[in-house]
Amino acid sequence: MLFVLKNGLILDELGELKKSDVKVEDGKIIEIGEKLSTEGCEIISVDGQFISAGFIDLHVHLREPGGEHKETIATGTRSAARGGFTTIAPMPNTRPVPDTKEQMEWLQNRIKETAVVKVLPYASITTRQLGEELTNFKSIKEAGAFAFTDDGVGVQSAGKMLEAMKQAASIGASIVAHCEENTLINKGSVHEGEFSKKHDINGIPSVCESVHIARDILLAEAAGCHYHVCHISTKESVRVVRDAKRAGINVTAEVTPHHLLLCEDDIPGLDPNFKMNPPLRGKADQEALIEGLLDGTIDFIATDHAPHAAEEKAEGMQLAPFGIVGLETAFPLLYTHFVLRKKFTLKQLVDFLTIEPAKAFGLTGGVLKVGETADITVVDLETEAAIDPSEFLSKGKNTPFTGWNCKGWPTLTIVDGNIVWEKGGITV
Repeated sequence: MLFVLKNGLILDELGELKKSDVKVEDGKIIEIGEKLSTEGCEIISVDGQFISAGFIDLHVHLREPGGEHKETIATGTRSAARGGFTTIAPMPNTRPVPDTKEQMEWLQNRIKETAVVKVLPYASITTRQLGEELTNFKSIKEAGAFAFTDDGVGVQSAGKMLEAMKQAASIGASIVAHCEENTLINKGSVHEGEFSKKHDINGIPSVCESVHIARDILLAEAAGCHYHVCHISTKESVRVVRDAKRAGINVTAEVTPHHLLLCEDDIPGLDPNFKMNPPLRGKADQEALIEGLLDGTIDFIATDHAPHAAEEKAEGMQLAPFGIVGLETAFPLLYTHFVLRKKFTLKQLVDFLTIEPAKAFGLTGGVLKVGETADITVVDLETEAAIDPSEFLSKGKNTPFTGWNCKGWPTLTIVDGNIVWEKGGITV
């Protein structure tokens, strides 16, 4: 397929928007520049909209197998495409867990059959994510595992985590961790802070996360392993990661849009759409996360897209499952509340969603450049619209951002040179 994205805007070397066309042939970007020849090409007029490298989200939940009432690979990847994401990495907390070569092969086949964007599946560190017996990293990686994590639960045994990190290091794999010290969780539903006190609800203290990160960083140093921290949420965690990077330890970290945008002060009563894990922390934590992202302590942004059925979320703040959806709202929210308010530049935001996650895990892509694979997102930076969960392609509608007015809505998503989503519907 040969086509030209005509009359768009791209970021130049200085991070300024400039007029440009982008020409694509056989899945590759072959030319970028103003007034490109369109002879023999299909012309796709993007009318002054922003042309970006496709977004990358290295922390999502697709729920299949076992949780298809919440999400499937098909619905989740369509949700990703609508949000401008061309590559996503789903966590292994499915049933069954991808903890064997055979299960990873099944998952890869299912992805090939039903996904509309690129999917890089995680495998679990331990069998059934129970924290006891390590999986066979080598065979599962050969079957297509992207990296290894027991996301949803922290590996509680330091000895087991060190063994896992050594095994991962020996095959050039990454260990990715949801960090919680189980003895400190306190059966909490929200952050241990002013909100938990006001509503007399058990809270999850900040140290529950930070102490686990500190332990794992020292284990990663001992093992010589790349260690990545999921959804960092506290000022203490940011400090620990910053110190580790200064010491030359191979650690990376991610932060979610919701932890950048919200803190416990923003929770309007006992609304379970504000219940996520890690929970929304204090204002000082939120400010530390933004500072950490801007100074390079935190490497990139990931959504932790976590769909749940409406009836599950309706069980209330203490009984409802943790998690919110995020794929379809991430860019508009971040663009509106950070770029338009001049807290980030557009280039910084795009980097946090493209080149930085690619760099952290040694992936190709994440750049809009001649010769690169045509994974491309086109965004309307001008039109304002309210977030409406009824329009989501995800099965999950659980978001705290209903009704928020945003600019920066993706209108066209291209994977390997093929249009997989355009405003108004899915093209496959």
